[in-house]
Amino acid sequence: MDQKQMQEIEKEYVALLQQQHFDEDLLDYAILKQHLINLEQMAQIGNTGITVFDMYQKRHVFTSYNFESLFGHDLQEIARKDVAYFNSRIHPQDLVDLSVNGIGILKFFYGEDKDLRKDYKLITEYRILNAENKYIRVIEQHQALETDRRGNLWLSLSIVDISPNQDLTMGIKSQLINFRTGSIEAMSSVSGNEKVMENELTTREKEILQLVHYGYLSKEISDRLSISIHTVNTHRQRILEKLGADNSIEAIGFAKTLGLLA
Repeated sequence: MDQKQMQEIEKEYVALLQQQHFDEDLLDYAILKQHLINLEQMAQIGNTGITVFDMYQKRHVFTSYNFESLFGHDLQEIARKDVAYFNSRIHPQDLVDLSVNGIGILKFFYGEDKDLRKDYKLITEYRILNAENKYIRVIEQHQALETDRRGNLWLSLSIVDISPNQDLTMGIKSQLINFRTGSIEAMSSVSGNEKVMENELTTREKEILQLVHYGYLSKEISDRLSISIHTVNTHRQRILEKLGADNSIEAIGFAKTLGLLA
């Protein structure tokens, strides 16, 4: 995926974040201070990396001290660059998939009852660079720490540990759990592509989507598969409809999450 496509994903993600409208007077930061006391203790006792992201300020308002010892992260660079630094440590393909996943998760939460938004925990495995600049797999638990009085997602809690699964050939692996009920929400519906469970992609559609993923244009796919451009475009439209995607970038991300693409 080129830089322009990644910028489009980031633009959509930022646009979704901006759909929430906060009133600063309704945000009680004394609550955050109390949380930080407990989270610092949790990081020390559990030897786990913890961050808190403020959806209103659009920045991390807490990063546990042990990100350096656990993952080789530069705490000064985190303080200076924030999200950009964290992203720079993630495997490039995983960053794309995580970004697409993030779009799907926000859409899911926006469609959920505001009183239930704190009931979900997203568990994701992905690859990051360690102190030796070698990739390792980590497992991250993400959940809403606080919502504001209007039900907006305000403070987001992240707990990161080294994953017991160190198969570096794997991309991201995600699961959304309602920890009140114990039910697992299918990532297909989280990403807005629940139709795929009932109407799966055909072999030809998977083949075309794979070629789109490799960067082939419709004319090149037409020549490669010896079919008309009209047929290629018809397949591409059906792929978007089945995956509930707005564009090819989203379709590729959703399909990878569902295991439909290599």
